[in-house]
Amino acid sequence: MAGCVITIVGAESTGKSTLAQALCDALNAPRPESTPAASSTADHRPRCAHVDETLRSFCLRTGRTPTRAEQADIAAEQSRRIAAAAAAHEVVIADTSALMTAVYSDYVFGDTSLYGSALATQAGYDLTLLTALDLPWQADGLQRDGAHVRQPVDALIRRALQGASLGWSVVTGQGDARLANALAAIERMSASRPAPARPGQDSHDDNDVDSGGDGNNGADADDACGRSGWRHVCQRCGDGSCERRLLALQRLTRDA
Repeated sequence: MAGCVITIVGAESTGKSTLAQALCDALNAPRPESTPAASSTADHRPRCAHVDETLRSFCLRTGRTPTRAEQADIAAEQSRRIAAAAAAHEVVIADTSALMTAVYSDYVFGDTSLYGSALATQAGYDLTLLTALDLPWQADGLQRDGAHVRQPVDALIRRALQGASLGWSVVTGQGDARLANALAAIERMSASRPAPARPGQDSHDDNDVDSGGDGNNGADADDACGRSGWRHVCQRCGDGSCERRLLALQRLTRDA
């Protein structure tokens, strides 16, 4: 793939689509070094491409959710769209990947057959952002089953990534803070990629894992992100329950 591919995965109603569009808009914003002369002769294609979720397109087109037999085609189409965008753009922000289709096939149908190809494809992407469960659940037509599915789906995503030894960065926060935290993860990836991250751990530091908005190992994450910054005190397990306990504690501290 020619372009850098960043995929956003996560349980339903965790802001994946909103974050994907916001990231793409931010990365396509004019760069400080740009000049009118340079822009007049430059390729005017956007630097960053936003790849929509294939499942959403399917549901809107058919008025229903897919059957078990249709899942593989949806996963393949999602991967095809990402590959096509990466061939033509510097950066691709993908609103989910085939991994999410595999996870829901497992959760809804008990079908684990899609994990192999989905994880092999995921391994070729540059960064996986996992949206945290710190946003309130909201209904969204056919694609939403209810708040009760979020934790088990989140657990399946982590289990799949860990089992394939693929790292990820958790993105938390409300509004602009969530975008800032995602941008910080991208900046860390771009600035230093010395070795593959351990599952569930950011690659920038062996002793501190965070999604702080300022990209400085989280030292000032709370101040920089309106107290929405996040620090993961459990550095190796990748267990979502650790994060949820910490997020709950942060909310209690903030509201006190």
